[in-house]
Amino acid sequence: MDLARAHGSPVSFIAVAAIAVLALAPGEPPSAKALPPAEADAIRLLEQSTWGPTDALINAVTSIGVERFIDKQIATPATNYTQFKPWPATRPATCVDDRTLPVTPTSYCARDNYTLFQLQRQFFINAVTAPDQLRQRVAFALSQIFVTSGTDINQAYAMQRYQQMLVDLAFGNFKDVLTRVTLSPAMGNYLDIVNNQKPNANTGVEPNENYAREVLQLFSIGTIELHPDGSPLLDASGRTIATYGQEEIEGFAHVFTGWTYPTEPGVAPRVGFNPRYFDGQMEERSQYHAYAGKTLLDDATAPPNLTMSADLANALNSIFIHPNVGPFIAKQLIQKLVTSNPSPQYVQRVASVFNDNGAHLRGDLKAVVRAILLDSEARGPVKTDVDYGRLREPAQYAVAVARALSATTDGVFLRAQSAAMDQPVFQAPSVFNFYPPDYAVPHTAILGPEFAIQNTTTAFARINFVNALVFGTINPDPAVYGATGTQVDWTALAAIAGDPDALVDRVDRILMHGTLSSAAHDAIVTAVKAIKATDTLTRAKTAFYLVATSSQYQVER
Repeated sequence: MDLARAHGSPVSFIAVAAIAVLALAPGEPPSAKALPPAEADAIRLLEQSTWGPTDALINAVTSIGVERFIDKQIATPATNYTQFKPWPATRPATCVDDRTLPVTPTSYCARDNYTLFQLQRQFFINAVTAPDQLRQRVAFALSQIFVTSGTDINQAYAMQRYQQMLVDLAFGNFKDVLTRVTLSPAMGNYLDIVNNQKPNANTGVEPNENYAREVLQLFSIGTIELHPDGSPLLDASGRTIATYGQEEIEGFAHVFTGWTYPTEPGVAPRVGFNPRYFDGQMEERSQYHAYAGKTLLDDATAPPNLTMSADLANALNSIFIHPNVGPFIAKQLIQKLVTSNPSPQYVQRVASVFNDNGAHLRGDLKAVVRAILLDSEARGPVKTDVDYGRLREPAQYAVAVARALSATTDGVFLRAQSAAMDQPVFQAPSVFNFYPPDYAVPHTAILGPEFAIQNTTTAFARINFVNALVFGTINPDPAVYGATGTQVDWTALAAIAGDPDALVDRVDRILMHGTLSSAAHDAIVTAVKAIKATDTLTRAKTAFYLVATSSQYQVER
């Protein structure tokens, strides 16, 4: 990365400052110029509940307060994805990419309908600009728990229907999420519920167990019994206790038989299984369903001869009422929104709200999200515990940096940059997501899920992203119809760049809620002063670049 070529400033001072800032670990003493506590806490709330603070939102939170802001966000109508039209499972020979310029809305048929390009692009547009920021954050968190992936489902409309479902259900009830996910043809395809058949001794067919395993292991209760605070429950010999075994997996696998793709409009209904189609919920085909009794969780059973719908509802309720669900889901949502290392007490407090929202309702995600964000472990102007915080995942990092600069975007650049940092949204490499929730930072016992994709390559990709956004020009991609590129606004920062201290303080406020260390502050001020005072734009860009690429910013605290 050649900063001298990038903006013509004295590279030695900037390079030295960058090295100094990157070397400073989170937890260094903050600058003496602390923000008022309410303002700092407001900015921290926005880091947790939106895709990144903006001046307008900071003013909103400080004006109406944290609780009212959360409630207003919950009440904000959902921003929807474009409803891409269904295309055949097999791409027609006529659906090709015509690279002739200028492009038209149909020039890139294969890319736009048989990859996730347009959906991913719209994800970043929504993250940068949508008013329902909290809903968008929670929906993305749910997408990383209830994983489906474009590695298997590459049709734009199919993944759009699934992700829109999570947006719609983000503040609903967990039981409804569990039910709708189970009946989604995207999940049916990804984890093999769809067209899953009952046992047949003559043909040797046995029900597929993929979804039965993952709905228990990853989507609801985990593999071992938990205390209400999320810690392992041990038997008399000090060993963990399995939540389920092969008998239960087989029981649930038998429940998940007989479901097929929705019937495509205009196509004659079939008696047997439907071909691949994703618009709607899966349908019943009773002749393929296993009607025998089944073993479920905690010695519960499904009686024989239940209807398919009743059998499914009974089995999902067996999962929903399991005592593990509260702490298992609470901890993952806390990790996605606030900190990778929540205390057991924090997990238990949120899990108790999952179990009862105060009105004797279990699974109320709206109440769970409120509890996560209002908890004492989340709130406050600054957190100094060395185990506290989370590495900003690539999508969040890219969007937050862009939002801090009042960016406008068509999503093309941000999509590519997140992918370069090893998070191509909606394309996790497996059902275990981009990183597992129990991943620990190497050589420590500290949980840091996002560090699973932090390596030399992705660390430099983060720096290169900021460099391109700050010092480059993100022009419209000529291969994207209606492309506008990505633009940022330097007006506010350039206006105060004549005063290096004030400039760095302003960047510190928007990016780090006033917690930039004194050593980093001084190093950046030195770098800014090395640029001539009349070049206010380069000064502004330099200060922003050095804070945004620092480890102090990348680890959100």
